[in-house]
Amino acid sequence: MRHPKRHLLNLLVLSAGLFSGMSSAATKLTLVEVITSPARTEMLQKMLTAYKTQHPDVEIEVVSLPWGQAFEKLGTMIQSGQYPDVVEMPDTWQGLYASNGMLADLEPRLKGWAGTLDLTDKTLTMARSSGGTATMIPYGFYLRAMFWNKKLFKQAGLTDAPKTMDEFMADAKKISALGNGISGYCMRGGVGGTNAWMMFMAAMNGSPDFFDKEGNSTLTDPGAVKGAQFLVDMYQKGYAPKDSVNWGFNEIVSGFYSGKCAMLDQDPDALIAIKNSMNPDDFSVAPMPLGPNGKAYPTIGYTGWSMFKQSKNQDQSWDLISFLSNKENNLTWSKFVGTLPIYKGAEQDVYYHAPQFAGWFAELNSPNYIPLTMPTHLKGWGYFNSVIVKDSSQETLLGQNDTESMVKDWAKYLTKEQKAWLAAQK
Repeated sequence: MRHPKRHLLNLLVLSAGLFSGMSSAATKLTLVEVITSPARTEMLQKMLTAYKTQHPDVEIEVVSLPWGQAFEKLGTMIQSGQYPDVVEMPDTWQGLYASNGMLADLEPRLKGWAGTLDLTDKTLTMARSSGGTATMIPYGFYLRAMFWNKKLFKQAGLTDAPKTMDEFMADAKKISALGNGISGYCMRGGVGGTNAWMMFMAAMNGSPDFFDKEGNSTLTDPGAVKGAQFLVDMYQKGYAPKDSVNWGFNEIVSGFYSGKCAMLDQDPDALIAIKNSMNPDDFSVAPMPLGPNGKAYPTIGYTGWSMFKQSKNQDQSWDLISFLSNKENNLTWSKFVGTLPIYKGAEQDVYYHAPQFAGWFAELNSPNYIPLTMPTHLKGWGYFNSVIVKDSSQETLLGQNDTESMVKDWAKYLTKEQKAWLAAQK
């Protein structure tokens, strides 16, 4: 005969086990970070630990993908059905994942979030840049400016950063003539080099427009071709290190602070390693050099947090994103990773009053500097940025292709993408 008390006890134990398993499954989140370094991962883990202290029932697995392989590795994860809950989403990938319907619509979340009213208009515009619907919360902005090594400039008889593209080339030549393995320019020939190509092509072309009204790429305009040839000449004339054809972010930054090259166009995130490795009196940050029309087009970009639609933990994922994005955490993160923050009035923080930030704020406050926004709305931009530009520009720098052919290939690809996007808007 079944003992009623023992039967009841067994049911309670079984029920407790089931609910425990359900709770655990419902609160385990996977977060993928794609712009990685040991220091960034450590800071992110500190913030996640603070979150878990407030939410002891939540487990968070962090998957760190090295930036040079992140585009392909995240794509492989998705193809195999391993969808993360939260992903660090670069602007260059947003169009791909949003247009494929993979990212959660954050508009309903923004309506109910206290932080929304304090976000800058630029932040909300970028959150909605793919299709007009918010599919990410940017955590900060990257704006390109020119780092310059004062000691190397002085050795070459120069006293100030180049103000024009002509001066940029001339200064690089003089500094490279110093010998001892010193070059004028830290070129990024590996992954992530797209910004420099687009920025200098825009400067020489005198326009930030990537397309005409019909959707044709402007990259084959004579001025744009001159901008591309400018970078090819910089490398082939020996004004950039030979091995910079393969350099990524870490290599160009270390090349600058080690004194291997004297000029570096980069975003505020490079300031972190540079100020920790150089005397602050030995370097400065200036606005980007002006093109023939008296304007410069420093690239502006952003990265943020997105949720995948396939996440089974939508509410908890948003709760985590809103925690990482609140004003206090965002300012802490922005200072650490080197982005310009997303909240109104954040630039009044004393941290941003340091002299090294003068170049970026000069660009933001002068009509001669027009931020260049990449066409990240294009579904194929992520592939273009991460694969096509890297592979074809390396061939051209090494003399295996010519500049005009390279640019024609880029223009053909982007024209096809833009016209497909325009057709989808009808």
